[in-house]
Amino acid sequence: MKYTKLFEPGKIGTVKIGNRVVMTAMEVDLGRFDGKVSQRLSDYYYERARGGVGLIITGIARVDSFTGVGSPMQLSVANFSTVRSLRKLTKRIHTTNTKIFCQIHHPGRQSYSAEMYIWPLIAAVSKFPGFGRIFGPMVSFYRKWMKLTFEPAVVSASAVKCTHVNQKVRALKTFEVRRLVKKFIRGAQRVQAAGFDGVEIHAAHGYLIQQFLSPRTNKRTDEYGGSFENRFRFLKEIIEGVRNACGKDFPISLRLSVDEFYRDAEGDEQGITLPMGIKIAEAAAALGIDALNVSSATYETINDWLEPITYEPGWRAYLAKAVKEKVSVPVIAANLIRSAEQAEKQLEEGIQDFIGMGRPFLCDPELVQKISEEREEEIVSCIGCLYCFESLLAGAWKGKPLECARNPVLGQEQILREMPKDGAGRRVVVIGAGPAGLTAAYYAALRGFDVDVYEKEAESGGQVLLAEKPDGKLRLGDCIREDYRRCLSLGVRFHFNQEADAESVLKTDPERVIVAVGSQPFLPPIKGREKSNCYSVETVLNGGVSFRNKTVSVIGSGLTGLETAAFLAERGNRVIVIEMCDEIAPGAYIQNVEDALARLKKHKAQVMVSRKLEEIKENSVEVTDLKENKREEIACDAVVLAVGNRSRRELYEELKKRGVKKLFLIGDAVRPGKIADAVRTGYQAAVEK
Repeated sequence: MKYTKLFEPGKIGTVKIGNRVVMTAMEVDLGRFDGKVSQRLSDYYYERARGGVGLIITGIARVDSFTGVGSPMQLSVANFSTVRSLRKLTKRIHTTNTKIFCQIHHPGRQSYSAEMYIWPLIAAVSKFPGFGRIFGPMVSFYRKWMKLTFEPAVVSASAVKCTHVNQKVRALKTFEVRRLVKKFIRGAQRVQAAGFDGVEIHAAHGYLIQQFLSPRTNKRTDEYGGSFENRFRFLKEIIEGVRNACGKDFPISLRLSVDEFYRDAEGDEQGITLPMGIKIAEAAAALGIDALNVSSATYETINDWLEPITYEPGWRAYLAKAVKEKVSVPVIAANLIRSAEQAEKQLEEGIQDFIGMGRPFLCDPELVQKISEEREEEIVSCIGCLYCFESLLAGAWKGKPLECARNPVLGQEQILREMPKDGAGRRVVVIGAGPAGLTAAYYAALRGFDVDVYEKEAESGGQVLLAEKPDGKLRLGDCIREDYRRCLSLGVRFHFNQEADAESVLKTDPERVIVAVGSQPFLPPIKGREKSNCYSVETVLNGGVSFRNKTVSVIGSGLTGLETAAFLAERGNRVIVIEMCDEIAPGAYIQNVEDALARLKKHKAQVMVSRKLEEIKENSVEVTDLKENKREEIACDAVVLAVGNRSRRELYEELKKRGVKKLFLIGDAVRPGKIADAVRTGYQAAVEK
């Protein structure tokens, strides 16, 4: 299918853009501790540029290295020492048809005290060999030392704490605000000096500029607080200063949250709502900016900006449309766009002028090229699992970059182009066709191995076929369907309804064997488990039993338990989630937990923690309240056990005993985990020499 609008040239200010696709800013922590461009970061942006995207907007670049560090390995335009490396990046990108803007940023209260004041020191010592190995321990020591001595406050418009990061906050003094205005302006000048095609000012997602704009976070009484005009003054002075310093021919884009969505989180109209967001957009456009990059929310309402899998594509397109109706400058918007058809339609309907996408480019750097060449069936699509942001937060203090659940070579895609075709037709046997097995089969075939996949079920998928059953999770299965097609295109042979054993595997005389047989539900030795009113998650989600207007106790509050509970609640049942730990979904990523809990709350489900299941009865469960150390009985019609899975390692151990030398155990067969874990272990098994 041809997409006329999507591949129509456009303009932002004086800059011509080859198509309407914009890779919006995402911090990936692939840079250097001193804020310079690393080779990996350069390669990362270059791969997306050669993949056909019209405009790249870099991840956050700090304008201040003392109070304004947003991420350990972000870019910096806080001084001229980084300009040379940035210029090398822009020159490389300009060998393609892609344009590149740099996004300048200050986190304000959405930062951590451990990053304040220490960064100039880290930048200085990061040049020594082996620094990456000691970065994590160094920061850990610094954080502990701060707790024993003093903890510097992060800065904001006012001393209003962000509950998401829970750091001590102080209000910027008036002279500090004016100094930060100058730092933004100087940062933009360095962006221009580095050869970027334009600059984007980050006034979205709850960062410092938005903290000044929002009446929720701006309680100031000086000229930067109070009335709308005063709250807007900080941004106004930055825009005017950048325009005067950089000239009218240097495009300025403004990323703006036009709705903070606090009414969804806290049931009130605090902060920026859409009417106020439109007013800010109109005021900014009147100052002569060249584009509005429309977004929403803050860290405290993050699911309304960085959406979990259950959100419908295009759900917030109305925000961009409302802004576009009021301004004459081009509107960029992400709007959770997940297909070329959706993008084309939103352009045709005049919702926006440019299609913004972020996470899809983590999965597939050739996304735009594949669409233009009508190879959409080859796209590795984003499933919305949020592992990218989860890994970014987990790795930041360890000096590790962001990862993608679907793309094991993110940030080092050149590996694929340089991968040796050394399989030479040697046989590889993969046992299991879940995400781990499919990944192993694909990369082994890419190396030129002759690959056979044995799967005991009638189709590929493994646990993902179950995980996609809850409402809103259908996209999760995309990884299976796409990987299966990719394997077929490389000649991988699938043998369904065949449960492999050691004898049958050894008869094929394989060069290597990759065991990806997954896991099975763990059934605890609970009294009454055998009763007819006790069911597994698999039975419920696969339709083996159907409940209506029943009271159901779900035992276990991991994501599987919460999503199964939501599945039951959305079908008219009264649900009680019972968890033995003191917290809900211990170890699970908070955004996915909040998403599931929001759906449970909507249906008035009950969640009970610190309760240990003792016995399943005909019309109730008996639990021990671990805090009160007393037993209680909870009435219910049915019980669903969601207490986790156990790895299946028997075949692996048998093959090991039989002397198979190149033998690999991957995915849930190692330990039950995420799709990201399965993909990574599958990739490693396939590429290991």
